Amino acid sequence: MLTALQAVLPPNRKQTPSGWISFDAPCCHHRGESQDDRKRGGVMITGDAFTYHCFNCNFKAGWSPGKTLSTNTRKLFSWMGVPESEITRLAMEALKENEAIPTQKKAYSFELETVELPEDTATIIDWLNTDHLPDIAEDLGKVAEYVINRGMDIYWYDWMWSPAAGYKDRVIIPFYQDDRVVGYTARKITDGKPRYLAHGQPGYVFNLTRQPRERKYTIVVEGHFDAIAIDGVCIGHNDPNETQIARINALAKEIIVVPDRDKPGAKMLKAAIDNGWSASLPPWGDDVKDVADAVKRYGRLYVLTTILHYRTSNQLKIQVMKKKLEGLK
Repeated sequence: MLTALQAVLPPNRKQTPSGWISFDAPCCHHRGESQDDRKRGGVMITGDAFTYHCFNCNFKAGWSPGKTLSTNTRKLFSWMGVPESEITRLAMEALKENEAIPTQKKAYSFELETVELPEDTATIIDWLNTDHLPDIAEDLGKVAEYVINRGMDIYWYDWMWSPAAGYKDRVIIPFYQDDRVVGYTARKITDGKPRYLAHGQPGYVFNLTRQPRERKYTIVVEGHFDAIAIDGVCIGHNDPNETQIARINALAKEIIVVPDRDKPGAKMLKAAIDNGWSASLPPWGDDVKDVADAVKRYGRLYVLTTILHYRTSNQLKIQVMKKKLEGLK
């Protein structure tokens, strides 16, 4: 699949520091927009998988081993010049591979309702490329600054913003499943309550579909910022339910739980013990509350390295970690 994609990537493409391959988006004029000439189409290749995102018309596509060829991905290949006969062949290959994967390994694919985002929601990148920028620059700038000040990269996720009442001072994190939005959380960037406005569905595991098949480990954390910070998954709280556990186990990887460094975080470690998962509690600073805090202070690479270095599957050692968190005030 990647060979077919790479064969049609335009020669004048550029690669960003975060790994996106940027080129003039081939989708915009097919979707009622003008032809893109500002390299707003982007491909991110991770192992044998790829994701495509247009930062102009917001078209998304992608493929990873074990998945069939989606309608959007077929359209993308066609718009990029792949012959229809070749697209059909690729679709058949993907179907055969999908059918060869045991059913239990595909258990993470289950039906969720599509959810509407707040009115006029778009990614921060999209807003930066609109004619409305002069009118929204102050509010949008504060949201982008908040993300960056938390040690994150604007390109790490589809950070979104809405000018709707109640959302101007919030960064919106959409939840995806099968290229659809199935929920979101909107985090307030200023003082005040509620800190979060959330719309989730039972059993959902955030960022699950972005775990490449060839990756050996999946890191499970509590919060969405934590998951984005190290490209792991999050359960949205500290006590995974049966559906979440089943979906995480279906990845067939070594699961590493990294709890928040507070008393409730002990529940995450209990889940690790109950499900035979590994756990990690690296010796970060005493004032580092969670993974996102650690990434802000030390950087993503260091945090990932220490998580892997200090991981353990020994239940006695995980019990000691659990007791340590239970003893916190």
